[in-house]
Amino acid sequence: MRPDTARALAAGFLAGEWTEAGLLESGRLVLGRRRRWLTPLARQTLDLYPRPPHDRPRELATAVAALPAAGKALRDRPVVQPVSGTRMLTNPWGLPPLDDVGDLARLLELSVSELDWYADPRHWARGAGDVRLQHYRVSHRVAPSGAIRVLEAPKLELKRMQRRLLDEVVSLVPPHAAARGFRPGGSVRSYAAPHADRSVVVRLDLEAFFASVTVARAYGIFRAAGYPEPVAHTLAGLVTSVLPRSQWRGVPRPADVRLHDAHWRLGRRLAAPHLPQGAPTSPAVANLAAFRLDVRLSALAASWGGRYTRYADDLAFSGDRGWATGTSRLLDVVETVVRDEGFRLNPRKTGVMPRAGRQTLGGLVVNERPRVPRAEVDLLRAVLHNCHRHGPSTQNREGHRAFEEHLRGRIAWVAQHDPVRGARLLATHAAIDWSR
Repeated sequence: MRPDTARALAAGFLAGEWTEAGLLESGRLVLGRRRRWLTPLARQTLDLYPRPPHDRPRELATAVAALPAAGKALRDRPVVQPVSGTRMLTNPWGLPPLDDVGDLARLLELSVSELDWYADPRHWARGAGDVRLQHYRVSHRVAPSGAIRVLEAPKLELKRMQRRLLDEVVSLVPPHAAARGFRPGGSVRSYAAPHADRSVVVRLDLEAFFASVTVARAYGIFRAAGYPEPVAHTLAGLVTSVLPRSQWRGVPRPADVRLHDAHWRLGRRLAAPHLPQGAPTSPAVANLAAFRLDVRLSALAASWGGRYTRYADDLAFSGDRGWATGTSRLLDVVETVVRDEGFRLNPRKTGVMPRAGRQTLGGLVVNERPRVPRAEVDLLRAVLHNCHRHGPSTQNREGHRAFEEHLRGRIAWVAQHDPVRGARLLATHAAIDWSR
């Protein structure tokens, strides 16, 4: 069966009555006459779909073309192209009902044509050489590891839409319980605390986490939320990006040759539709994309008598007796699961930390309880002391524009994990003459 015939029949079937007689009548209207193979095609369609799949017109067209009866319709062409509406059939998380692309445009206060421009299904903006036509501002910086981090920040209007989607759609879909970052109630402390006072702590890192989440994964998330195919495709387009080749040419390679392979892989990921690092929706969508990964790694840790949590691209495992001698086998299984789920471990950031040494997760020491490293607290205390004695201007060596607020933020980080020390540091901060 020709693809256009399958699409027309699927639309006609969905627009009519979902019975054998109704499908036969819809097929007759699409083809202009009653064909002998329509009767078995209608019966096979009803066997496959007892209820009309109003949220899946593309899937229905593909299924119709693959039915046995469709093999006798190789030369038939449609005489009309019906249009059938789509609608949500399920809504497990009580999201805003969006039956079609028009509903999504109204939610975002756009026209359908404007929505089409921002979702960019034809890759007009993604392939444009003129940066004024592109939806993202691209920059890069060197990470502490020496790798080059590519940032794709959405321009003002797209950022507004993404923030609305985050607040009203994406954030309402719950991630796995092991995901401790970029969710209500999540924090570095909630990521690290389950691994405190454990015999062995294992820290791993996912390479290019956001860029590894493809547009197909984003589409699958919105389909699982109940949105019809056209709406899910548009939503996936709004939260993903493609880095133009001209922009990638301006990104330098890392100075460390050992990072060149990972940099090449990053370029490959960015050249395909992916979650951009810099979009407000990316962290939450990435959490949802890693749901199956979290399910499998949580089960793996439990089967070993251990614990597992994840904060963005940082994975943490911990266990007690027996882990010190079996960690290599655990790492092999974790790597297999990670690859199977479409991600890749960064071997340079894997750490196995026994209790005898310092165990750190997310910048916190977890040997006994989550706390800020003593050296970091001592350094902050010294800076505050010198600010009090010699004036803040003598200590602002990195040129922070709001040095007072910068130090208050560092104090708040300490106080979150050690209220007593935090209160002492805050008292010192309050005694400083910030006009000096």
